[in-house]
Amino acid sequence: MRFAAIADVHGNHLALEAVLADIRAQGVDEIVNLGDMASGPLDARRTMDLLMPLDAVHVRGNHDRWLIDRPPEKMGAWERPAYAQLEAAHLDWLRTIPATAVYRDKVFLCHATPADDNVYWLENVAPDGAVTCAPLDAIETIAAGIAQSLILCGHTHTARAVRLRDGRLIVNPGSVGSPGYSYNVPHPHVMEAGTPDARYAILEQQSAGWSVSFRHVPYDHETMAALARANGDAEFASALATGWIR
Repeated sequence: MRFAAIADVHGNHLALEAVLADIRAQGVDEIVNLGDMASGPLDARRTMDLLMPLDAVHVRGNHDRWLIDRPPEKMGAWERPAYAQLEAAHLDWLRTIPATAVYRDKVFLCHATPADDNVYWLENVAPDGAVTCAPLDAIETIAAGIAQSLILCGHTHTARAVRLRDGRLIVNPGSVGSPGYSYNVPHPHVMEAGTPDARYAILEQQSAGWSVSFRHVPYDHETMAALARANGDAEFASALATGWIR
């Protein structure tokens, strides 16, 4: 069993195109998508037009939910520009996407955590903004009750794998389209990937357990940085151009 996991595209259609091409080049035919598909100052329409016909298992992210559970005047800075580009068919499709799913009976899928799409699972944010790997006890508490041996999540845009003491593996494949951001939940902090590459992961079930290959895919990130800049989001532009928030 071998498949690709993508997450956090955030309207970056060029990064998504590069990742999908790399997935094909690696001989992988099956894909799961962990959500946060369209929101951001980029090209939500093209991104959704790529994702909707994709033969993949999708789950909904917090930014996907915010596009469909509130009126435009109450949306955040990443939702408003995306919503303006989307048609009713895009939004109706998002409404059909579940918050969690099980893939081939063996892999549990969620965006952030099984119970909350806007909570960090594998990372801990201190009051001073320092970001570290979360304590294992806390990670395992959230994983209680999940029977699958492989658990996938996104949300933090940080590629990471954590092995639980019972052998289960939790993997975040990193972000396809947004290598950095600032956020104020649970405390003000920044997340930075350090390069502008698009990220995803290939998972394979082997006799000894699950293997994980994190892929970093170069693409025309300067064009997307220029688009974010033209749309008035200098921070997103910095992340796309460099992988850092400046």
